[in-house]
Amino acid sequence: MFRNATRIVTTAAALLAAPIAANADSAPACFAPSGLTRLDHAITRTATRLADGHALKIVALGSSSTFGTGATSPANSYPSRLAVELRERFPAADIAVLNRGVGGEDAREMLARLEKSVIAEQPDLVLWQVGTNAIVDEEKPSAEATLVRAGLARLRARGIDVVLIDPQYAPKVIGKPRAAAMVRTLHGAAHEQNVGVFHRFAVMSYWRQAMQVPFEQFTTADGLHMNDWGYHCFGQLLADSLADALTRSAPTAGKSTLALR
Repeated sequence: MFRNATRIVTTAAALLAAPIAANADSAPACFAPSGLTRLDHAITRTATRLADGHALKIVALGSSSTFGTGATSPANSYPSRLAVELRERFPAADIAVLNRGVGGEDAREMLARLEKSVIAEQPDLVLWQVGTNAIVDEEKPSAEATLVRAGLARLRARGIDVVLIDPQYAPKVIGKPRAAAMVRTLHGAAHEQNVGVFHRFAVMSYWRQAMQVPFEQFTTADGLHMNDWGYHCFGQLLADSLADALTRSAPTAGKSTLALR
């Protein structure tokens, strides 16, 4: 069950063995190896609609790091940056990204508003960022995973594509004893539902450990939330990940209409 999660951990460990020095005089390049960003499962509905020329609706569900706490403006939240990045990659497509992040929420609270905030929008793809508040509040990983499985099952039953986004690698997260266990457990829950995971935890760990980027470059002074650079890079790498998955998931018929730049 955890084969794919184990692969990510193994890949990350190998990459961290060869540090890359960041330029202290300027912002580092936004980068993460494809082994950390590649989605393990197809997003077929989204790819089909895009290939057939239909408008694409994406809903970003989550807590404060979806809402954009720590960003200097709503335009610098990750959903806003993702929308910009996807439109650059698919200039002929009509793509909307709706931000449904609410600060402080855990999986239970997100499930309570899933119908009204997410399903009612009739999205093609849901990006579900979850787990950080459960770590900070020191909740049991198994309890969080049960809730996440329930949410994923509800979305999948409606035919909606889902990508799970795991917690951020930040001081107030990694300082909690159950942080790594929560990340692994969330990965397992996603793979049980055939849902891909954007491994934000591993990506941000790569920034800090392999690229030697200081936390101050991508998180705010509270040691928890991402800042403008962090959100921008997160949005860029997620767009790369989705563009790759959309191209791989596209049906043969209509595939030529994918205007990937």
